[in-house]
Amino acid sequence: MKEIKRVVSLKELDAFIEEIVDYLADCRVVLLKGDLASGKTTFVQKFSKHIGLSEDVTSPTFSKQQVYEGKLYHYDIYQDGVDGFIKQGLIEELDKDGYHMIEWADIKLAKILDGYFYNYVTIEIQKIDDKNREYKVSKCIH
Repeated sequence: MKEIKRVVSLKELDAFIEEIVDYLADCRVVLLKGDLASGKTTFVQKFSKHIGLSEDVTSPTFSKQQVYEGKLYHYDIYQDGVDGFIKQGLIEELDKDGYHMIEWADIKLAKILDGYFYNYVTIEIQKIDDKNREYKVSKCIH
């Protein structure tokens, strides 16, 4: 499994996303990990522009899921965790065409996805300072 690890500024984020889009080619599920204010939603906002969406992307913290033009599914599982994600039937959403970005994903969700043989990418985001983040991108292919 090839891993990409890089420190990227907000100004460089568009170019970084362009670089990793090919890496995501056969993985439409993206697990986003990082502390509060690390840049998970910012990553999804920039990614949405890269795939040509015109809608403004907002955090789905309270709605649990936002769907953008049927091409991008954005989830936040912080409040209800993986169990809530499953109980609300959101795991079935992963079968829909489009990219599925899941904020606050954890090892429990990764194991469930492994059990269902989903291909996915994990992106760990660590805040370095106000302008820079370290991105560690890894892929799980079944």
